Amino acid sequence: MSSILDILGGQLGGDTIQQLSDTIGADPQATSKAISGALPLLLGALAKNASDPRGAQALAGALNRDHDGSLLDNLSGFLGQGATAPGDGILRHVLGERRGNAEVGLSQMSGLDTASISQLMALLAPMVMGALGKAQRQKGLDAGSLAGLLRHEQTRAQKTAPSGMGGLLSAFLDQDGDGEIGDDVARMGVDLLGKWLKR
Repeated sequence: MSSILDILGGQLGGDTIQQLSDTIGADPQATSKAISGALPLLLGALAKNASDPRGAQALAGALNRDHDGSLLDNLSGFLGQGATAPGDGILRHVLGERRGNAEVGLSQMSGLDTASISQLMALLAPMVMGALGKAQRQKGLDAGSLAGLLRHEQTRAQKTAPSGMGGLLSAFLDQDGDGEIGDDVARMGVDLLGKWLKR
């Protein structure tokens, strides 16, 4: 099965980037830069949460209830609604209090203001969950297998990342252990993230 990031990257062609940019009122190039950081961040956060059995069970339950992947079949329609409430709910569970730090870091990387980043992340979060939900159904994954898939995503990222990005996802939420990820995200560099997303 393709990487979840590959699946999502395949959904984010020029027209989708333009639609996202129009929705958040931003330049397409800056939006693309922000996405190249936000997707690995969100998957890294999910992987960290799912490393705990209770977290993996909660994620599997959420996918079963609310995320069957059909959103990706009509992505333009979803984005056209501009609804951020579902994504905000996902981000509360996935990032919690670290969301603000993540948004600051992504803002520094992309040049978008934090309000635009916040809106963008709320639109991307259901896409990430949709991709995971589709994978869950296609492969018949239970909670443990889902956690394994997310661990595989981290391992693949480490193996395929360009020089200087090894171990990115496993440490993405707090690289230096100080509880603040804004500076960590900024240090990763948008060029490396963009190159990795396109691999």
